Amino acid sequence: MVSSDFARAIAKVTVVAACASLLSACGGGMSLGGMFGGSSSPPPPDPPPVAELPASIRAEEIVGRWGLAAYHKPEDRARTEANARTQCRQPYVINAGANGGVIMHLADEAQPQELRLKGGPGGKNYIGPPGPGGAEKDREILSFDGRVMTTRFVDPDANSRYGTMIYVRCAPRA
Repeated sequence: MVSSDFARAIAKVTVVAACASLLSACGGGMSLGGMFGGSSSPPPPDPPPVAELPASIRAEEIVGRWGLAAYHKPEDRARTEANARTQCRQPYVINAGANGGVIMHLADEAQPQELRLKGGPGGKNYIGPPGPGGAEKDREILSFDGRVMTTRFVDPDANSRYGTMIYVRCAPRA
């Protein structure tokens, strides 16, 4: 003869198992594993990384010696470009990187590092660390004609501190 406590325990287990079976059959997503802290299905996979778009400006086009100056007000652009030309006595040098990029500084970084030229939506061009164009550490190339390059940092805080930067290509050394 089965004791009444044992019979009640078996009845409870049977009810729990039946409920769990019904819930999983109804698409409720609950299983016996889910009832006890497990998961009925694995979490969805992370989305694939966004691929970098190619830039329309090649790294070798910006390698060289540049006079550099910056402005905050658009009306100061012409004066700033003229000032950048005078900076060729102490040029900002952009070297070629070992992996096809260029050696430049990121905002607030003392040491230059290899950055990539990359494209973005709407045909925009950026200089920055690996990843999709337009990321917070990137600088957008606003204009480039081979002799003058204008950039600004994407990060609003860095942009407010550094302003719009004008690079004027220095004449080759005689």
